[in-house]
Order: sequence, then structure tokens, then C-alpha cells
Amino acid sequence: MANFSKSNVPQFSVEVYQNEYLPEGGREVNAIVTVTSTGGGTTGGVPLSGVAATPMHVPGQAPKAAVVIMVDCSGSMDYPPTKMRNARDATAAAIDTLRDGTSFAVVGGTHVAKEVYPGNGRLAVADARTKAQAKEALRALSAGGGTAIGTWLRLTDRLLGAADVEIRHGILLTDGRNEHEAPEDLRAALESCAGRFTCDARGVGTDWEVKEVTAIASALLGTADIVADPAGLAADFTQMMENAMGKEVADVALRLWTPVGVEIKFVKQVAPAVVDLTDRRTEAGPRAGDYPTGSWGDESRDYHVCVKVPEAGIGQEMLASRVSLILPDPSGGAPQTLSQGLVRAVWTEDMAASTSINPQVAHYTGQAELAQVIQQGLDARKSGDFDGATAKLGRAVQLASASGNEDTAKLLSKVVDVVDAATGTVRLKPKVAEADSMTLETRSTKTVRVKK
Repeated sequence: MANFSKSNVPQFSVEVYQNEYLPEGGREVNAIVTVTSTGGGTTGGVPLSGVAATPMHVPGQAPKAAVVIMVDCSGSMDYPPTKMRNARDATAAAIDTLRDGTSFAVVGGTHVAKEVYPGNGRLAVADARTKAQAKEALRALSAGGGTAIGTWLRLTDRLLGAADVEIRHGILLTDGRNEHEAPEDLRAALESCAGRFTCDARGVGTDWEVKEVTAIASALLGTADIVADPAGLAADFTQMMENAMGKEVADVALRLWTPVGVEIKFVKQVAPAVVDLTDRRTEAGPRAGDYPTGSWGDESRDYHVCVKVPEAGIGQEMLASRVSLILPDPSGGAPQTLSQGLVRAVWTEDMAASTSINPQVAHYTGQAELAQVIQQGLDARKSGDFDGATAKLGRAVQLASASGNEDTAKLLSKVVDVVDAATGTVRLKPKVAEADSMTLETRSTKTVRVKK
């Protein structure tokens, strides 16, 4: 759990990795932007690499936080009966992990959303008494009804929105498909909740839809994962809540300013997981746009920025983009700039310089392709296109091997027999456990960092 002593005041730094050299006529500029938040947990509050950074919080004072736990109580949670008991135990473990002073609530989700604790549209404040009451209230959780996750999210948004806190977070558990509301209803709920709170989503068992759970986590800038065996829920919930309690700053945005004539092709988070932020831009003044990054603790993430610049002659150079980390002022005042980095373009006739690919850019381009070909391969396998599935998953094996992504390589080896990892030669396994296929799909966007 985070210690908010004076030495633990969170700080942010921005580093830019790129090859700024372009050949004559070259127009595409790629950069990896590494953002690091340090609260002193491992670095004593000193920003990495000596890059200028800005302190964020009042020394010795934890940020105000609120968490709502959404527990699937649909009828399928009774099959097997241990699943509901495991969900209750996991929720109790998460409640035990709450930092005293955190506002919290528990929501039971079926085809409607119900407040389990504390009720009446309120949040409780975590202490020994309220934690005990909440765990007692969990005894009333029972399985029955359908699944309409949009209603769970909207109730969570109302509860969190009423709290005077800096950090708002949800934890969502489901074991089935979202069958009792239209897909557009869930999309509308996600759109209304995006930017208002972050949310981690978990699927338990193997009867839920991976794309639904990952879409929830992606839209709300949280994590998604599978807990194939319900017995693993308590450990997973404890870890999720510990991570939530470690968040120190909310609503940080990556702001890109570009000169006249420069076009932004895409902005993606590429570590610890691939998340495309391109379509989430909000305008922030002339030629500037903000991309949401969610809540931060003591951590580091990488972003891939790709811009298209106007043509220029040999020897010319320009600022292709200025990347700033921005913290909005809740009272509506001027936002705070936490740190900045520059993306440059220089035109050269030196072929060796202009054709060299920056190692970070090359690595994360491969990781993004890895996530994409896994999804395509699994979709092809489901549709019966076994040749297409073999080709895509073979390419995935090749990319995972080349980049040192051992976790993904292990998951792939449960779906295909690897003949030669270096060339991507594989055979589809005739029988694959549903849990193995779903685990690969759910975790396909997780990346490894470039080896420095």
C-alpha cells in the first residue's frame, strides 16, 4: 500500500525515443513516449533519467478515492454453486484491502443493478466497522436473473459521481454474456461513463464474451483478465484493490500540440498493454488535443505517437509535435503541465541515418502487430478458416519469440504446436481447452517492454 510521506510526493517525467532523421520526401515521424510517475516507492521520489518532473500532492496526505465493486449475481453464478461463494469471498477480500478513509460501495448486478451496501444512493467510508458491515451484507448476495452490464455501470457512475474525491474506480466481475440488454445500450453506458471513472473488468469461468469484457476495460482505461477457476478470484480481487489503492493522481491527459500542416495518424498506449487512444481525442485549443490516460500510481507506461509532416528539403528540421502531460484543474482553472517532451523531424541525405529504425519504435510496432494477429487468428479459428488461423497464429508465435514476450508465447503454445518459432511454423492443436483460448484472447494486448 502506498505511503504518502513527503518523500513519496508523486512526480511525472516524459522521455521521447525516436529516429528524427527522414529521407528527402519522407513524411512519417514515429516516436515512443515513456511516461513515468514516481511516488518514492522504488526511486525515493527521484524522477527516472533525471528528466524534469513536477510534484503532485500535499505531502503526507493520501488522495481521496472511491471504489465501487460490481458483482455478477445472474442465475448462471449458481453453476457451480461454489462460484457465487467464491465471488462473495473475493469481494470480502477486496473490502479488507480498502485503505481506511476510502469511500466504497458494493453493487449486485443482474438484468438490473441493486445496491448491496451501504444503500440509499450513498457510499460508505472504509473503517473497521463499515468493512465488517459490508462483509455481512455480502451474505445476502444470491444468484438469479439476467445480465445487463450497462445498468451496473450507470449505477456505479451515479454513486461515484456523488463523491467528493479525486480518484474514482470500479471493479466489475461477470460470468456470462450481456444477454439482457442490446449491444448499443452497453456502448451508450460506456460512452457516458468514459472519463468519469476507471474500471477493471474480470470474467470468471468460460461462459462470458471476451470482446465484451475487454471493451469495458478499454473504454474505461482499466485492465481486463480471465479468472478461469473461481477459486482464484480472492487473490485476483485483492491484487486489483491493492493496485487501485496505489493510484495517486487521476485524469491525467497526454496533450499533443502540432504545427500547421502536421497530421496526427495515431496515438496508442503500447505498454503495459496496447490501447488505441486515437479516437478519444478532445480538443484543447489551437492545434492541440488531449488523449486520456486515466489514473496513475508509481508506474511507467509507453505511448506510440505517429504524425505526418509536410515535405521539406534536405537540411531542414522542424518540431513535429510537442507532447505534454496535463492535469486538469477540477475547479475549471488552467490545467497544470506536469512534464513535456519534443518530437522532431530532420531531413537528411544520409541514408544510414534516415533508414535506421529506432529500437523502441520497432519493438512496439511488433507488439501492436502481435496483439492484432492473435485476435485475427482466433477469430479465423472460430469461423472455421483453419489455414488463415494457422498463418496468423504462426506470425504471432514468430513475433512473440523475436520480442521476448514469453508470457504470450506460453499462451500461444496451448493453442498451436510450435514447429519453428523463428519462422512462425505452427500447427493448430486439434483440441484446445476453452479456458486456454479465452486466456490468450483476453491477454493478447499485454506487451513486454523493450530491452534497454
